Amino acid sequence: MKWLRWGATVLAIALVLAACSTEQDVAALEAQAKGPNTPDTYLIVSQGSLPSSLPLVAHANGDAMRAFHPEAGFASVVTANPNAYKRYGTVTRDVTVNWIDPGKQVALEVDFANPPASGDDDFFFDLQWGHDAVNAVEAWNAGVRGSGVTVAVLDTGFDTDHPDIAPNFDAERSASFVPNEPLEYGIAGDVFSHGTHVAGTIAAADNGFGVIGVAPEATLMLVKVVSDEGSGDFTWVMSGIVHAVDNGADIINMSLGALLYKAGFVTEDDEGNEVVVTAREAQELRVALERVVRYAVQKGVLVVASAGNEAIDFDHSGALVTLPGSAPGVVTVGATAPVGWATDPANAFLYNLASYSNYGRSHIDLAAPGGDVVYPGEENCTVAGLARPCWVFDLVFSTGSAGSYYWSGGTSMAAPHVAGVAALLLSEHGGSGSLKPAQLESLLMKRAMDLGQRGNDPVYGKGHVATGY
Repeated sequence: MKWLRWGATVLAIALVLAACSTEQDVAALEAQAKGPNTPDTYLIVSQGSLPSSLPLVAHANGDAMRAFHPEAGFASVVTANPNAYKRYGTVTRDVTVNWIDPGKQVALEVDFANPPASGDDDFFFDLQWGHDAVNAVEAWNAGVRGSGVTVAVLDTGFDTDHPDIAPNFDAERSASFVPNEPLEYGIAGDVFSHGTHVAGTIAAADNGFGVIGVAPEATLMLVKVVSDEGSGDFTWVMSGIVHAVDNGADIINMSLGALLYKAGFVTEDDEGNEVVVTAREAQELRVALERVVRYAVQKGVLVVASAGNEAIDFDHSGALVTLPGSAPGVVTVGATAPVGWATDPANAFLYNLASYSNYGRSHIDLAAPGGDVVYPGEENCTVAGLARPCWVFDLVFSTGSAGSYYWSGGTSMAAPHVAGVAALLLSEHGGSGSLKPAQLESLLMKRAMDLGQRGNDPVYGKGHVATGY
């Protein structure tokens, strides 16, 4: 049965509650009638640490704290008087933006049926051409499999009981920052769990079942920062980054992004009301997210993010940024794909720029398998015992909800290939803490294949990610 889903952006405003506030506090403030002195949610961002007394200040002001991360220099508060907090740092509204559903994705449901021709006991492994593109198997054969490394996946909800996810899932360190939504993916009957697909690409277990992740022995810290339908706000994402850092992540993967106009933009709240974001506010939102990314890097965590799916040349698009991809310190990943891989797997070129991928020397750090749909027609091919239209096999195959599997395409699928290779390289050097983020990033660049123009180029950045084995 074939399912087609083209990604859509979703708008919403929602809350994350800090321990010092209650849901009733925030709800009461936000339920007040709109007016010039209406409480709104504001980010407080400091270049240094925030004082530990800030929650008490908010309480004395009659305000509700949504999040408080003093060492990371980040807090958010619901208040009608943002000026009361300007002594602590930059204060700006936490408006909702479009978080790109990574997107323009085509997913195809797979029935548990035929084993692959290779006889591998992980019966869908033959569908994972991306592993060949990054030389994952060669690293495994050398004994490098990601052990001793924790990868935090910041995404939608997850199928934590999935047979390929559960063996590497660390429940104790995982968390949801989406109010009223648990960590588990909650859309009944829907196989398209974006977070589960990404997590499986990174570290699905080599357990004689289903698929295998790029780093099959890495630990998965799963952090829900956007709703199952793909909406979210800055506080969720920023809180998720701090949580991952403070709970021992070595690598953070964010297959998500917000495309912002530097000159300002108009969005909507959850009631359909227009919200005007000024150029100053757009800049302050960018600075806020950059602050927590810097915190992550300073604490020894490599941050990987998708480049976005609008086919934008960022070398000639100065009016736009995409976050977190445009933030300093982030390894930003563009997408590649074969064309007609299933028609001749042994000789297919796996490194074409995906038709949707953002690109540009100023934007892309690395390229990685993201999949695409450009092979013409409905000619059928058979791979791993599955007969499907040939174009399907050019997508990235991984885990879905309710124990399922599906194909998908996007820079969201490319980023986890880089996170998985980074986990392998860190594991090669001794695991957690053995390399600083700058050293690990440098090693990723050194091992990458220099395709396209020599050196840094618009399609591959510093190169196409590879293990070097």
